[in-house]
Amino acid sequence: MTVDREIQDEELMGIAQDPEQGLRLRRSLRTIAGATSLGPDLREMARAVLSGSVDIKDAFQDPRYTEAVFQRMHEMRRAAEDQTYADRQRSKAQFAEWDARQQADLDRERAERDAPVHDFGRGGSQVQR
Repeated sequence: MTVDREIQDEELMGIAQDPEQGLRLRRSLRTIAGATSLGPDLREMARAVLSGSVDIKDAFQDPRYTEAVFQRMHEMRRAAEDQTYADRQRSKAQFAEWDARQQADLDRERAERDAPVHDFGRGGSQVQR
């Protein structure tokens, strides 16, 4: 995904209830924007919100985007209903691995977001760690 400017977590506070939800929502939008397995309308919506060209509340009210979301949910439900017990067990294991990676990434992003900014005086640069 290539976006000139990406919104910050705070810009999602119109829908997110706290900074943690803002962080997770932005990460989800990034995932959607880059997911080639999803339809073009969903990817377009995520890119538009991430770039700041569409407010997230407006995106949720756009009939084209809401239709794409409901269509994808229907596809997911149908796929889940068609799974065998062995498929469900494999999916659970894959999800557990994916979730652990996501949690590690979230922890890293939280640490970067919450790190203090150090000012090294005259002529020095500010470094966020």
